[in-house]
Amino acid sequence: MGFMDLFRRNKGADLPLNETRATVTGYTTDLIAARHEWFSGSGNVAELTATVQSCVSLWESGFTLADVDGTDLLDRRALAMMARSLALRGESVFLIRDRLIPVTDWDISTRHGEPRAYRCQISEIGGGAAETALAGEVLHIRIGSSPVTPWAGSSPLHRASLSGELLAAVECALRDVYRDAPIGSVIVPLPDSSSEDMAEMRKALIGRRGAAVVIEGTAQATAAGMNPQLEKRVEQIGPDLQRAMTRETLQAARDGILMAYGVLPGLMNPATTGPLVREAQRHLAQIVLQPLAMLVAEEATQKLGQAVKIDVVRPMQAFDHGGKARAFATMLSALSEAKAAGLDMATIKDAESFIDWAD
Repeated sequence: MGFMDLFRRNKGADLPLNETRATVTGYTTDLIAARHEWFSGSGNVAELTATVQSCVSLWESGFTLADVDGTDLLDRRALAMMARSLALRGESVFLIRDRLIPVTDWDISTRHGEPRAYRCQISEIGGGAAETALAGEVLHIRIGSSPVTPWAGSSPLHRASLSGELLAAVECALRDVYRDAPIGSVIVPLPDSSSEDMAEMRKALIGRRGAAVVIEGTAQATAAGMNPQLEKRVEQIGPDLQRAMTRETLQAARDGILMAYGVLPGLMNPATTGPLVREAQRHLAQIVLQPLAMLVAEEATQKLGQAVKIDVVRPMQAFDHGGKARAFATMLSALSEAKAAGLDMATIKDAESFIDWAD
């Protein structure tokens, strides 16, 4: 044992030679990731727009209203967090314990493209904790997966990143224009007068937001090469937003993001009426949210070991009440006629299956 061995950290033979530490997600990790996205330009600020957050809120509200049969773990709070994570991240991971514990970050070990083990990072108010779990202990829902990475999902905003960047660019440009540009400021041509009168006129207009900020006399116009008799008209200083077609561009970008999330753009139209709102809600519930709910139910059935069903359509009332009532009355009449005609139950069941009435 040498003199320098006295300062070594591992003094006993039973101690490990290498020090191991668990890495957790915290403020420093988030800050480094944010700076990396800022420098590389990969950050998507479209998440900060009202259009994206409206779509996320619709997903979140639809999942919160869902009817769940077969388990008590999928409560409304867990479903709301799951919907928000799917909308913004494309995947959602929960650790299965006595309740569902949301996981903020995770590493996966796969075999044949299927996850086998997870190293989960769980957020705590005093930092974070890391926990290793098998695939059967983790509820992992993915949407928008590709054959290249079947173990990972992608959000609609990521798949339509070009439209998201356009929306973010237009809204950022409009924000900067209304914040910095002299909106409403004009150049007013005035006849020449004494310097004192011109100075008093300028002082009277200073500080008036949206008022004229530049006064041009005949001498200045002549020196600029203009004919003072022909060029006496008010000139705008600020940008011409109407010719830039900002309204049309912004509306097109919004419509693209809405369609990426499965929301009909007509739902956000100021002239929308009740029938169109109902059709948009039916489209969102039946074509978008219910398939996602079936993915969640399938994953929960595999991991929880019992049949789980999630229904989004009925709680959202996303069906034609009058049409369904008429169909039910017609079905009862048809059953009565079939019974009177002496048809057997097998024939009736085949007819019900043919018209999709078996369930």
